[in-house]
Amino acid sequence: MRRSLFLAGVMLLFGIQLTFAAKVDTVQTYSASMKKNIKAVVITPDSYAEGKTYPVVYLLHGAGGNYANWINIAPELGQYADQYQTLIVCPDGNVTSWYFDSPVDPEWKYETYVATELVNWIDKNYKTIKDRKGRAIAGLSMGGHGALYLSFRHQDTFGAAGSMSGGVDFTSFPLNWNIAKRLGDYDKFPQRWKDNTIVNMIHLLVPNRLALIIDCGKEDFFYEVNMKLHEALQYSNIPHDFIIRPGAHNGQYWNNAVKYQLLFFNGFFNKKGK
Repeated sequence: MRRSLFLAGVMLLFGIQLTFAAKVDTVQTYSASMKKNIKAVVITPDSYAEGKTYPVVYLLHGAGGNYANWINIAPELGQYADQYQTLIVCPDGNVTSWYFDSPVDPEWKYETYVATELVNWIDKNYKTIKDRKGRAIAGLSMGGHGALYLSFRHQDTFGAAGSMSGGVDFTSFPLNWNIAKRLGDYDKFPQRWKDNTIVNMIHLLVPNRLALIIDCGKEDFFYEVNMKLHEALQYSNIPHDFIIRPGAHNGQYWNNAVKYQLLFFNGFFNKKGK
């Protein structure tokens, strides 16, 4: 595994000051299901050399993004890794995978990659808490959908999950973000679309099994579907933190939101008897 300070160099080049001791690495991981190497950013806290094991937060990017997006949106991630003594992993989910194993294209298996192959790779190569009690997953937009989708379907892997501006019901956007390329056309496969939206997956949850935090801006085009998800979770008696505040679907909002998500996950990691 090669350590790279490429991202840190880019940040310095553009005048972003690094005021943390955490290390920002770019690593090559391997997906056996897709038979290819995939990059990820891994941030290790300042105390990593001390020999203890650490919890891990996986942060998923949105549509059109890649593994480097989160460190550019929130350069403070290194500071948070130090503050909470947590590893932060930013996978590459390809531009519009939606973190599915696509039933249409077998070359897109990003559920298998993120929830199984990447988690196993991180646990093998880093000093991690190899248990759902030490793993959380969150994301923005497409990644918000992905974080909830993967955590709902892999509750033995992740103990906590969060969504920021998540596309938690995309059935109203049948022509957007290449979703039809992953699931097939909505008019031909409406049930498949409904079965893979978060608002229709709440039946997979039982109260207090997953620690959940959901965050969306009042001016976001996904605001209404996040309200719909919140109400459905309430109806099903699923505890969750729900945050609505001024903000739109942009980096400024996510830079602010991620610090609350990481604070929430730190509380989960340190909760006794979880």
